[in-house]
Amino acid sequence: MKLTDNVLRSFRVAKVFRENSDKINCFDFSPNGETVISSSDDDSIVLYDCQEGKPKRTLYSKKYGVDLIRYTHAANTVVYSSNKIDDTIRYLSLHDNKYIRYFPGHAKRVVALSMSPVDDTFISGSLDKTIRLWDLRSPNCQGLMHLQGKPVCSFDPEGLIFAAGVNSEMVKLYDLRSFDKGPFATFKMQYDRTCEWTGLKFSNDGKLILISTNGGFIRLIDAFKGAVLHTFGGYNNSKAVTLEASFTPDSQFIMIGSEDGKIHVWNGESGMKVAVLDGRHTGPITCLQFNPKFMTFASACSNMVRKWALSSSE
Repeated sequence: MKLTDNVLRSFRVAKVFRENSDKINCFDFSPNGETVISSSDDDSIVLYDCQEGKPKRTLYSKKYGVDLIRYTHAANTVVYSSNKIDDTIRYLSLHDNKYIRYFPGHAKRVVALSMSPVDDTFISGSLDKTIRLWDLRSPNCQGLMHLQGKPVCSFDPEGLIFAAGVNSEMVKLYDLRSFDKGPFATFKMQYDRTCEWTGLKFSNDGKLILISTNGGFIRLIDAFKGAVLHTFGGYNNSKAVTLEASFTPDSQFIMIGSEDGKIHVWNGESGMKVAVLDGRHTGPITCLQFNPKFMTFASACSNMVRKWALSSSE
């Protein structure tokens, strides 16, 4: 089934999960779309079965906390950042709940973590104003970049380049094979002192970059030229919350939650808002992602995850 404006307007909440006692800070779908994993400020990691629509198991990271959880390519393994004690990134086997490796190096909280879509490489950005390049097979940092401010970063869908957003005003593109030579492209944006950038994502076709902010707008830019194609607003974010914005898997639509529990959806080409979905979330929707393989998406607020599916009338 193809995603269209009407199809998006037909999504309804299919399941509500109340597994958490505190804010859900991140979730990630497995590449095959069969599971989604969440991390929460209550130190829990919850694995959900997307096909059966139920939680499969819960693990805990009580000592170090858990944030920015990401699936790796190896089955049943994740990497995540810590939000207690230290700023080490941890590589965990879900199968036996054992750490495979630690990645120490950052001196302040990790605020961005992106797994390569093609291999064992991942990048992390921290409030220590660095971006580090890692390989899952080695605890040692494979590359280090010093920046002027808080970074956001992400791989492109081919895994050949990565983008770094710096100081909430410029996007730098790096070739993974020669990133020590500096960026091969820099796009300067208009600086907005009312908010800062909180996330950066490529569309699946690699043509677009979505910049999230903790203000009342997000930006869609051309990944090759850096031109701002659209600025999307009109959703509530008065408390400067970090709200996750996402593409649909076909790269056609952009969606973000709001602090009043509604989800806003735009057509990326026309820039028109096509849907406002009411998930009846009790707080700001901090996590929002579309399933990469199935016609469902998930949203999360303070302590609840909602699974969305097409209404049965479709």
